Amino acid sequence: MTGKMNKQRGRISDFLPLIRATDGLTLGQVCSVSSLEQTTIQNWIKRGYVPHPVSKKYSERHLARILLIAELRECMAIDRVGGLLSYINGDIDDESDDIITEERLYDVFCAMADTLDEKPLPLDRVGQVARDAAQLLTDIPESDRERIQNALRIMAYVYAANCCKRESEKLYEAIILD
Repeated sequence: MTGKMNKQRGRISDFLPLIRATDGLTLGQVCSVSSLEQTTIQNWIKRGYVPHPVSKKYSERHLARILLIAELRECMAIDRVGGLLSYINGDIDDESDDIITEERLYDVFCAMADTLDEKPLPLDRVGQVARDAAQLLTDIPESDRERIQNALRIMAYVYAANCCKRESEKLYEAIILD
């Protein structure tokens, strides 16, 4: 795998002071943090990929899910991203069936991405990064471990595909467009 992602990824804890000071983020603030258009986020809400905001405010759970979708949709169809997140945490409106909080899932994803950025790996080793991340989730019930490990493997490979896609775009620009 080659090519670093050029995005600056913040952990959810980086946004907590703002979220808590304002009792949630406005749509404009979420757009600013995520670099997404308002219509994109509203579309995801309408299609059931993101829960509805509460009193027009977005919580850390909302933000984590939006940031995850934004990262994964670059190389995975949006309906599959939604399916993957449902595979992990079930019904979007029912937190009681969640294996892992959206915030923690986003932070684990960021840690995997950071690892892949630090030492690019051959594609056949990307899954090991996910297995290593899953091993750190010791509080996840044994009955859910395989599910979370499978989901993290998919997420790691999607991130690797994103890196490869960006690298190929840079090469195309340098070779074909020059």
